Amino acid sequence: MSTLLIGMLASLGAGFMTGVGAIPIFFTKNVSERMLDILLGFAAGVMLAATSFSLIVPSLDYSGGSLKGALITGAGILVGAIFLDITDKYSPHEHLLDKRIEGNVSESLKRIWLFIIAITIHNFPEGLAVGVGFGDNNISNGLTLAMGIGLQNIPEGLAVAIALVREEYSQKHAFLIALLTGLVEPIGGLLGLGLVNIFRPVLPFTLAFAAGAMLFVISDEIIPETHQGGNEREATFGVIIGFIIMMILDVTLG
Repeated sequence: MSTLLIGMLASLGAGFMTGVGAIPIFFTKNVSERMLDILLGFAAGVMLAATSFSLIVPSLDYSGGSLKGALITGAGILVGAIFLDITDKYSPHEHLLDKRIEGNVSESLKRIWLFIIAITIHNFPEGLAVGVGFGDNNISNGLTLAMGIGLQNIPEGLAVAIALVREEYSQKHAFLIALLTGLVEPIGGLLGLGLVNIFRPVLPFTLAFAAGAMLFVISDEIIPETHQGGNEREATFGVIIGFIIMMILDVTLG
């Protein structure tokens, strides 16, 4: 098999793992609001750790770790946050949302969709990183990256599905949307494979951009959302536990 084909299949497999992570959503019925707040906090913790260890740290590594590299990463984080802020304010994404009583769009639901947009954005540079790994004709390195990212995608898929079920989406729709968020990774993988010399230099900024988008939505939308129902202390521990679990996965899987 050619390196290109192996790389595409590996990127596709990593992306599909978000769907694998969402499967437990089919076994959740009659979950209390308190538990949903805890689970949404857990999702925020998972994404906070993924932002730190899967996006910011690799961005610094790819940029060489110097002051220049830190400035590139910092600029990417800032631009990513500003981009998502503008997206939230001006993008007409209400058509993605279920309408609630008398046609009003739930503010909570808008926050969840912003979360999903941010996760989708963050999956693209991960696919790009896998593609760049295979693009150097280093199949071993590419497969290691793909396996690590794929396993990390499992709790991310669950995070998306939990957030949607909390907003009264059906389990089927929550699963399908979670699966789709991961399928941008093969697109990034294909670009990384085919245009490795172009995308390798911009990979640090791209990873940092995705990190900024995630940090914005976690701080501005998701954590505040878990604190509106009187379950803020439980949700906070959900964030901490989610962070610890994802940190262990990231560090263990490299």
